[in-house]
Amino acid sequence: MRIEVRRTGGFAGIERRAGVDTSDLPDADAWHRLVGAALPGATARDGAAADGTADGGTGGCGSADGGTADGGSGGGAAGDGPHGDGSAGRGVGVPDGFHYEITVDGRTAHCAEPDLTDAQRELVSRVLREGA
Repeated sequence: MRIEVRRTGGFAGIERRAGVDTSDLPDADAWHRLVGAALPGATARDGAAADGTADGGTGGCGSADGGTADGGSGGGAAGDGPHGDGSAGRGVGVPDGFHYEITVDGRTAHCAEPDLTDAQRELVSRVLREGA
């Protein structure tokens, strides 16, 4: 499994990126469980969540196309959003807060502070700390 995190925003506006390939890691199962907790359904195929449901939920995350990372409805049509700025399905966040783009095996979800779940916060922190 390939996990990539891109963090933008913050007071200084500095972008940070990192990625982890779990295929050869001894703790790959722990990474997979963390991804499953942070982004339910992110590792499932064809829009089905890992538990077989149509929408596992992603907390404060939405996909790049306006849906949730697991194929759910997300936040409306492209170009919609709370500010009419195309932010549908993306975490809007707070001024000077961090925004995260989390990509797991080619599927991308967008999250923003303060709406991250504990699992999402742990995932982005671990990837940024341990990833290359």
